[in-house]
Amino acid sequence: MSSPRKNIYTGISLALLAVFIWSGNFIAARSVIRQLPPVSLAFYRWLTASVILFPIAFRSFRNDWPVIKRSVGFLIWPALTGITLFNTFVYIGAHYTTAINLSLIGTCSSPIIAVILARIFLKEQLNAWKIGGMILCVAGVLYLLSKGNWENLVHLHFSRGDGWVLLAAASFAVYNTLVKRKPANISSLGFLLSLFWMGTLVLLPFYLWESSHTPPVSWNYNLLLIILFLGLGASVISFLSWNVAVGHLGAGRTALFGNLIPVFSSIEAALLLHEDFTNVHIVSMILVFTGIIVANRK
Repeated sequence: MSSPRKNIYTGISLALLAVFIWSGNFIAARSVIRQLPPVSLAFYRWLTASVILFPIAFRSFRNDWPVIKRSVGFLIWPALTGITLFNTFVYIGAHYTTAINLSLIGTCSSPIIAVILARIFLKEQLNAWKIGGMILCVAGVLYLLSKGNWENLVHLHFSRGDGWVLLAAASFAVYNTLVKRKPANISSLGFLLSLFWMGTLVLLPFYLWESSHTPPVSWNYNLLLIILFLGLGASVISFLSWNVAVGHLGAGRTALFGNLIPVFSSIEAALLLHEDFTNVHIVSMILVFTGIIVANRK
C-alpha cells in the first residue's frame, strides 16, 4: 500500500475511534449533570486527563520544551478553544436546551464552520467532492434528528442554551483548524500535554468560583467511573487520535467525521438505554457514511 493511501486509511481509522468514544460523552455527562455543575465537570475531566497523560507524555514534553516555550503564544489558543471552552459550553448548554437541539446545533454547525475556516486560513481545497460530502453528512444528521420527517425541523424550539452549544461548536471548529498549524517540532504527545495542562489551569479560577457558590459534591463510585471515562477515553485517547487524524486528512475532511457522533450515540442509547433503533437510524448512517466517503475521495 502506498504511503499517501496508508496515511488516509490511518487518519480515517483514528477519526472513527475518536468520534466513537466522543459519542459517549453526552450520555456520560447527562447522567451526572445534576451531581456536578458544568464548570466543575469540565475541570475534573481535564484534571484527570492531565494527570493520566503526564507520565505517558513527560519525556516527549521535556524534549519539546524549548519549542513549546517559544510557542506559548500559539498554544494558548488551541488550549482555550479545544480544552477550556468547548465541553464547558456544552455542559452549560445542556442545562437549558433539549437533546435534539444539542445534537443539531453542535453536530451540524461545527464541521461546516471547520471546513470554512480551513478554506480561509489553511487554504485547503474546497472541491465539489468535499462540498457534496458535507451536504450528505448534514442531510444524514438532519434526517436522524427529524426522525424521518423533515417537517419536524420546522417545529424546533430554540432556547438560550442553544447559544452556548453554538459557541461550543464554533470553539471546536477553531481548535480543529489550529491543530493543523501545530509547530512541526512539537510531538503529538508533547503538544497534547501542553494543551491539557494549559486548558485546565485556565479553568481553575472559574472552578473555584463555582465551587464557592454551589453545594458540595456527593462523591460516589459511579461518578468517579464517569469522570475516569471522560478523562481517559473522551480526552486522552480521543484527542490524541483526532489530532493525528487531522495531520493525515486535513482539518476540513477530518471535521466531517464529527457527523457520526449522533449516529454512534443512537446505537449506544439502543444498547445501553434500550431505546428504539429504527430504519431512520439506518438511513441516517448510510447518508453520513456516504458523505464521508465522498468527501475523502481524491
